[in-house]
Amino acid sequence: MTLPTTTKAIGFYEGFELKGDQPGFQDLVLPMPVLKAQDLLVQVQAVSVNPVDTKQRQTQVKTTKPRILGFDGVGQVVAKGEAVADFALGDMVYYAGTTKRPGSNMAYQAIDSRLVAEKPTTLDVNASAALPLTSLTAWELLFEKLGFTPAPGANQGQKILVVNGAGGVGSMLMQLAKWSGLRVYATASNQNFDWLMQYGADVTLDYHQNIAEQLRAVDIVNVDGIAILYNPTNYFQMAADLIKPFGHIASLVDVQTLPIGLLKPKSASFDWEFMFTKSDYNVNMASQGRILQQVAQLVDQGVLKSTLREVIPGINAQTLTQAHRQIEGGHTKGKIVLSGEF
Repeated sequence: MTLPTTTKAIGFYEGFELKGDQPGFQDLVLPMPVLKAQDLLVQVQAVSVNPVDTKQRQTQVKTTKPRILGFDGVGQVVAKGEAVADFALGDMVYYAGTTKRPGSNMAYQAIDSRLVAEKPTTLDVNASAALPLTSLTAWELLFEKLGFTPAPGANQGQKILVVNGAGGVGSMLMQLAKWSGLRVYATASNQNFDWLMQYGADVTLDYHQNIAEQLRAVDIVNVDGIAILYNPTNYFQMAADLIKPFGHIASLVDVQTLPIGLLKPKSASFDWEFMFTKSDYNVNMASQGRILQQVAQLVDQGVLKSTLREVIPGINAQTLTQAHRQIEGGHTKGKIVLSGEF
């Protein structure tokens, strides 16, 4: 296969809001990426948009080199570095990438092969593109931060509370929790209760009402782990009250201060989950490829299902702006995928 010398991409040169006359995303043509020894060159066929995309778009400092976002990607391997042995040309792969290199919003992307796995064989590229970032985040939070065991039924008799279960991460975390034997209590607005049940919740809780009271109504006074998948500030006192002694709480949403001392009487812990830490600091990067491989196997076995909610045809500045607007609305459930030609 003769590769082109340039690639289409969608980028920008300075952080911007989706309003007014500020310059936004631009359709660009860039030189083809240069591969490192452990890299794959992937011809991208579908991408997903996550809240981290919108935050990085808003805060990007002015630059002379275009910033290319995109962390979920699915595509075909068309070239590889000399140190890559685990993939072959033609493989269909999926990944969540890194913040340190140009992302998947480009027709040809260079990505470290340690972050990559073959996509699920039972899903098309669109459903596969909805999986990587949220699956990795959910897996790391559940099994590496909250300390539950990643094996079928291994956590029988234990309970987890998931705050914001209907989001992308929550929808994957509930499924993994259920697979691993946990009893799942999850919050959402009541119009999303069907979604919660579809993706693994045993008991649904309305976040507009007092969560602890709703748990007491079903005879639950404490839980073994709590995943706060929303701003933890308003939930921290509740979490401190509900967590068992020596239990674990984890979140993924930035806040500057939390009353962490509330956890001391129970010797409970609090952890941050940030999926990009491994690739940002080159720590155990290959674990993410292995996690995605396990996720693909669980999907192909029918244990996990994609959280794809909407496919927007075409990958360009206009469709990417549309997806960012929807994500910033703050009420999406599942994932939005862009698919097709650049």
